[in-house]
Amino acid sequence: MIAGMPRHGKGVRARVLLTSIFGPFAQDDEYGSRTINPMELYHNQVTRAQGPFSLRMHHRSWGLMLIQENISAPSTLLDFPSRERFVKELRAHEYDIVGISGIIVNVGKVREMCRLVRVHSPASTIVVGGHVAAIPEIDRLIDADYVVKGEGVSWFREFLGEPTKRPLHHPAIRSSFGARLMGLRAPGGGGNPAATVIPSVGCPMGCNFCTTSSFFGGKGKFVNFYDRGSDLFDVMCDIEARLHVSNFFMMDENFLLYKKRALELLDCMKAHGKAWSLFVFSSANALGKYTMRQLVELGVAWVWLGFESAESGFAKLRGVDTIALTRDLQRHGIRVHGSTIIGLEHHTPANIGHEIEHAVAHDADCHQFMLSTPVPGTPLYRQMAAEGRLLEDVDLADIHGQFKFNFRHPAISRDESKSILDFAFQRDFDRNGPSLYRLMRTMFEGWRRLRNDPDARVRARVALEAKQLRDGYGAALWAMEAFLRRTHRDVSDRVRALRLEMERELGGASKAINRLVGPVLLWTARRESRRFPEGRRLEPRTFVDRRNWQAATE
Repeated sequence: MIAGMPRHGKGVRARVLLTSIFGPFAQDDEYGSRTINPMELYHNQVTRAQGPFSLRMHHRSWGLMLIQENISAPSTLLDFPSRERFVKELRAHEYDIVGISGIIVNVGKVREMCRLVRVHSPASTIVVGGHVAAIPEIDRLIDADYVVKGEGVSWFREFLGEPTKRPLHHPAIRSSFGARLMGLRAPGGGGNPAATVIPSVGCPMGCNFCTTSSFFGGKGKFVNFYDRGSDLFDVMCDIEARLHVSNFFMMDENFLLYKKRALELLDCMKAHGKAWSLFVFSSANALGKYTMRQLVELGVAWVWLGFESAESGFAKLRGVDTIALTRDLQRHGIRVHGSTIIGLEHHTPANIGHEIEHAVAHDADCHQFMLSTPVPGTPLYRQMAAEGRLLEDVDLADIHGQFKFNFRHPAISRDESKSILDFAFQRDFDRNGPSLYRLMRTMFEGWRRLRNDPDARVRARVALEAKQLRDGYGAALWAMEAFLRRTHRDVSDRVRALRLEMERELGGASKAINRLVGPVLLWTARRESRRFPEGRRLEPRTFVDRRNWQAATE
């Protein structure tokens, strides 16, 4: 038993409602939603300055899906409801437990949802989890019976009287949904969709700004769901069969840090001839533990890598030339998603331009820029609080790293921070062009290098990527080239060079497709740019998933 936490009286017979916070999201309202902070990872903090070429998509609430899959109680998962739909669900069924998950910026919506439960389902026990639980004195802000910080599956199993050590059963999760590009709906994953796998939560590196590391125990700690590569392989085989995918987004803060597990997974993939592609998070020092050959054979096709700054002092970057590393990865077809923090302690108006130029010089396939942000629950937040540097008049809804500082920086003002952040996004786009172009460039380079690889699995993997490039990707390049010709001539010329190389080497009908479909994409991109210069507001659709529900209704 968890100390001080009684079990629910109904045990596994309790009806459970698990829900994300309500929408709409990308609007300014009384509950803390912000137009500037849409419910989209890429358009929010990676490709937002890229106009109609911004990558648009949504992602499910993976943590709630994992909890629902691993409890025996009859349950409903309500993902992205409206406020009205949430109330309707409370009235339609008698729930014994209502679990609400939210992040810190959505604390206002969590508060309102707790209030609505008290009004419409007063007998329900309210459980609140997610990063909102890290807010100091959260109990004073919301009316909940339990606030859960950390991993939720074990907590719910304990609360329901189930064995907490029972092996985790991984749900089949599609990585994204609702993709759009150039003003049109787009197939998930560009026609080659991915599934999400969660091997562990937390990160032992313990960077002082990292909310995820702090939330799951801090430096040196994490929660590992799968210790062995063979166990992970079995999970991926099951998902492959259920979703018919060969791409896996490994939702693990530092997947490659656990080398033994990764190489065991590689052995299983080789033994069974799996030509899978893995999208991973990694630190530079973890990447250094592998040869490039091991990464290629493991199927690493995309890596999210923190660049930060050479002067930051972070251990994960010590002694690593991240620009050289990026180039080497891209030469092997591995797309690099860089991440850079704006507003570290050593940054000043005099050196920040140089720091941004250094970041942009990586020419990463995607690049996230974030303001240094002391987020409640992190060591950085505690440090800033102890130094008296936190700004007291900043709403929790604005502490997300894409607006303005929430602390007093020694050299950069709060208003300057937003201008510098906006400049970084724009500079990366002006110099390097749309991320979609960069992604295709790296895929093509990898195919040219590895198409005759001695490993049949590697050949099959890059052949599938070449098919994507051949069957329509070039049309997007045609549209980009024309769209950018007047405003970004240098980028337009590079896009044209890549398109011509792809047409020449990939052959097939690619040239004809590009000239047929390209003008259509150019027209839709121009229309999207005129109508929505800051990007169309997109809202995720509502999902309702019921599990073990027949027993509950009977």
